[in-house]
Amino acid sequence: MDVMDRALEFEGRKMSGMTTSDRVSSSREVKALILELNEIYKENKDTEIMDVMKRLTVIKRKIEKRLNTKPTV
Repeated sequence: MDVMDRALEFEGRKMSGMTTSDRVSSSREVKALILELNEIYKENKDTEIMDVMKRLTVIKRKIEKRLNTKPTV
């Protein structure tokens, strides 16, 4: 599962010392990962996928909070 591997790799990244540009690109990347995982979840209903999506959403909210933008759903 390539999307799961990318999601777990993203989750393990170091988030400190990021520039604003890095935060914007990370926010976009994590949003795309969440949407891809959601499509897989719709088919499989696997709880592990839901747990990963929840953890990625927390990371995304932290990044967007630091960018002083409204968190997107």
